[in-house]
Amino acid sequence: MAINIIMDTDPGIDDAAALTMAINDPQINLKLVTAVAGNVTVDKTTANALKIVHFFGKDQEIPVAAGAKQPLIKPFEDAARIHGESGMPGYDFGTDYGKPIQKSAVEALRDEIMASDEPITLVPTGSYTNIALLFTEYPEVKDRIKEIIAMGGTLAKGNMTSAAEFNVFTDPHAAKIMYDSGIPIVMVGLDVTLKALLTPATMDKLGTMGRTGKMLQALVTHYNDGDENGHPMHDVNTIFYLLHPEAMTTEEMWVDVQTEGPAMGETVGDIRGAYHDGKTNAKVCVDIDAAAFNKWFLEEVAAIKD
Repeated sequence: MAINIIMDTDPGIDDAAALTMAINDPQINLKLVTAVAGNVTVDKTTANALKIVHFFGKDQEIPVAAGAKQPLIKPFEDAARIHGESGMPGYDFGTDYGKPIQKSAVEALRDEIMASDEPITLVPTGSYTNIALLFTEYPEVKDRIKEIIAMGGTLAKGNMTSAAEFNVFTDPHAAKIMYDSGIPIVMVGLDVTLKALLTPATMDKLGTMGRTGKMLQALVTHYNDGDENGHPMHDVNTIFYLLHPEAMTTEEMWVDVQTEGPAMGETVGDIRGAYHDGKTNAKVCVDIDAAAFNKWFLEEVAAIKD
């Protein structure tokens, strides 16, 4: 039976790749996509989500809702320097890709979660503002969520500051609300995503793999993240974990989120279990089979019938 998921996202190039996998893998039933301000402004992230859904002809099956325009408290700071001004440069998706539904992201999330026959898995790959607003306004949804597989955070060096990863840094107050929610969380952070690079060999093969491969190759070629060893597909790791958790090493611990000062946005893991009476609130991914990730990525694209 397919896994029912909702993606809350801020496309972004790696988000676009994650959506590609979630839309097309038969093991996944993507029920809803909600957009949030993050990599670029929310009008652009919403448009980009619509473009990917339309690219695969799923306009009538997968609704897209627009969400938060800014973080809960701190000023908004995007990542256009990494993802380009549009968020998804390099490929012409045209202009006829539809519009988001009338409901706000929070309302759409509430309605979809409460109407589901089975608990939903949430997969946030941008800042967690929509998620925090959902839990604050409609706490009853928590009992209807199976788990949260969230891209973000790090136990080591950040990519936004020396301490903080981008998604958490963008809205640390929302991240704290999410981690304090009591819902099982899998933290898919830089500890694994910086190891699972799309290699140059994988990139070369993408260009030979039909319409989808060419689209992804074009986007990733314009991705200002990576080096001669490859490009990190941060958000795609959430879908990889969802389908192949055995390919990642995880450790259960309590994760605190810093919301002020020079360490704002840092995810602090209680790795010794010394400060929370043995309690944990997250399963943190700490290692990954990078070769298996590349193999799976190409297999996913190859299976898409363009």
